Amino acid sequence: MAKNTIFLWYDKDAEAAARFYTQTFPDSAMGRIVRAPGDYPSGKKGDVLVVEFTVAGVHCAGLNGGPEFKHNEAFSFQVTTDDQEETDRYWNAIVGNGGQESACGWCKDKWGVSWQITPRVLTEALAAGGEEARRAFEAMMPMKKIDVATIEAARRG
Repeated sequence: MAKNTIFLWYDKDAEAAARFYTQTFPDSAMGRIVRAPGDYPSGKKGDVLVVEFTVAGVHCAGLNGGPEFKHNEAFSFQVTTDDQEETDRYWNAIVGNGGQESACGWCKDKWGVSWQITPRVLTEALAAGGEEARRAFEAMMPMKKIDVATIEAARRG
């Protein structure tokens, strides 16, 4: 197990979420599945309790902990993309699998986990500072999924 692991709480679908993530993003893999050694408040002996997985190179674990805690936007995975095709692929996979669009490149998967699908051109424009950053920022603000061509045009002025 990795020294530092993102630990995510799911109601009951940690394994399904992990399988979706590992099938959607490169550099991802399923790991160990731990079954409950006894009954617990939201499950019984033998149920999947913890799923270990890697998503886009990040070590994670998902706990089937029951409905007590919900995901929110205070935590998100940010996935950097190289072009519109890659941006569309990840965005459409998440939103098209029961997720929902949000603003400025953010969306949620059907389990409530937030994702930022962020084209590299946007982060580069914001890091450039000055007028270029302002124009890119203003172009991004009304967007849901980031439109690479619009950000590139904003960078040029």
